[in-house]
Parts: sequence; structure tokens; C-alpha cells
Amino acid sequence: MDHSSLDAFLAEHRIVYQRCDHPPVYTVEEAARLVPPLPGAKTKNLFLRDQPGRRHFLVCVPAAKQVDLRALSGTIGANRLGFGSADRLKRYLGVEPGAVTLLAVFNDPGGAVSLFVDDDLWQADAFQFHPLVNTATLVISRPEVERFVALTGHALRVIRVPQKMTS
Repeated sequence: MDHSSLDAFLAEHRIVYQRCDHPPVYTVEEAARLVPPLPGAKTKNLFLRDQPGRRHFLVCVPAAKQVDLRALSGTIGANRLGFGSADRLKRYLGVEPGAVTLLAVFNDPGGAVSLFVDDDLWQADAFQFHPLVNTATLVISRPEVERFVALTGHALRVIRVPQKMTS
């Protein structure tokens, strides 16, 4: 489904959010430069798959966090995590690279993608997510995110996402 279907879903369920339209952004760095200052925690959303490609994961972390995928594999009980391809991203979450977002679970009615949120991120009162496109950002409170995820039939698991050690 597209972003207008998401907009209709949010309106139908009275999920409150603030919207900011902006030029397309593909990276955290571009977002920092092109998205006006907004309330809420900035997020980075990783679409991952296990080595055989049978399991898929959406992992949401603070924008600045560098994730240790090898350690994360053990944390979530997956074999050798890697990034899902653009084709897999489109098939499972209905979005293009650069628009990966927690809100994309909206496009996964079968629950094929497991959702994880970093516990450091989950401490925030509100979050910034793309609404299935990278030309806008929504600010949504934690209670509204919880309600949204429940309405999509997904479970949101809060975990400590391992950080890559810098040398």
C-alpha cells in the first residue's frame, strides 16, 4: 500500500502525529541537513534478513547508533544477519531504499517481518519516522506508536541493540 493508504489508516484510527514535508533524504546525514528541526527522537531503521533469507527483521535504533550486526544476530536468535535487498524490501514492507520506517509494518499484514526497537530509542517520548516515503517525516508519540503497531497485528520487541565498537 502507498502513503495515502497509510494516511487514511492513521486518520481512521485517530493516530495523532505532526507531519513535515521536505526534499527526499536517503541517509541519516541527509536528514540532518535537509529536515527542519522537529521534536522526537531521530531514528535509523534497518531492514535485515537472516543468512538463508527465510526470516526478516525491522530494527529501529537512534539515528546515530552504529549497529553491530554480528552481535545482533545472537541477540535476536538469527543466523548471520545482513541487509535485505531492495527487492525484498519492496516485497515485504512495500517501500523503497531510503524510506525504511517502522511505519512500513503497515504493509506486512501477514507478519512476515519481526519488529525490534532499541531500548535506548524507546526511552524517548516521541519518534521521527518516514510515512512510507522519504519526502516527509512524521513525529509520533510513544503511546501512538504502540497503538499503531498493535493495530497492524505486529509485536514490538524492545531489546538492547549491540553497538559497533569504534577503534
